[in-house]
Amino acid sequence: MDLLTELENKSMRILREAYANIKYLCMLWSIGKDSTVLIHLARKAVLGHVPFPLIHIDTNYKIPEMIEYRDNFARQWRLDMIYGENTAALKAKMTFPDGNCSRLECCRLLKTEALKATLNGTGPRYRMNHETGQYELEKDPAPFTGVIVGVRSDEEGSRSKERYFSPRDRKNDWHIADQPPEFWNQYKTDFAPGTHVRIHPLLDWTELDLWEYIQREEIPMVSLYFDKGEGQRYRSLGCWPCTHPVASSAGTVAEIVEELRSGKFANIAERSGRAQDKEDGGGLEELRKSGYM
Repeated sequence: MDLLTELENKSMRILREAYANIKYLCMLWSIGKDSTVLIHLARKAVLGHVPFPLIHIDTNYKIPEMIEYRDNFARQWRLDMIYGENTAALKAKMTFPDGNCSRLECCRLLKTEALKATLNGTGPRYRMNHETGQYELEKDPAPFTGVIVGVRSDEEGSRSKERYFSPRDRKNDWHIADQPPEFWNQYKTDFAPGTHVRIHPLLDWTELDLWEYIQREEIPMVSLYFDKGEGQRYRSLGCWPCTHPVASSAGTVAEIVEELRSGKFANIAERSGRAQDKEDGGGLEELRKSGYM
């Protein structure tokens, strides 16, 4: 069995374990390559459809192509698509682009706090109506107790400390030193009431694995990942004020695979274009302890 098939099988097993054992399950979709691959894996794991809602946290500062891709993809695949946002912070202009807080505080408000409120049902949730193609405000949204996330161990330091099934407390805080052991592919899925669980099916994948799998499975990606003749493309996607492209002439999936195999980015972090990481001391651990993705 080749490496990609081994990774695929393990990820699908984790997805099936989550679906079978955790009530009120959802999947985060950042619109990036990792979580888009997760959607594909979920469809393969559960008879050709995604059996739980997709959650996107909209900061209102995403690159426009990302939102267009999100909605087109959701309509095409008939996905149960929900987005949430921190309406209060946006209305008060408590954002970095408005000049009223730091990048990290902006991430905390527009991403972390919005995510927690969206998951626990206390914040606004907008669900796509596939008949009209529009989003409608959900009435009395129920909380989710488990969320599937497309993080990888090699992407950033704090993510290498995750478990496949990673418990958070009632406030979504992550206690790194108090996590269950996971031996021989045995996963703990039974947690105390009130525990919020993050599920990470892609922990063992690398950036190259992702792109080789995208190539093999012909998974459509947002156009921002590809050079359009300007000698640059995005390697990691986020909000436009804090996300910058890298120098690259790769305009196809095959060219990205070749670029990664060549070692061009061997000494350059995948998230090197994400300015908030530098403000957090080069990583995301403090943000992620309090509930960041």
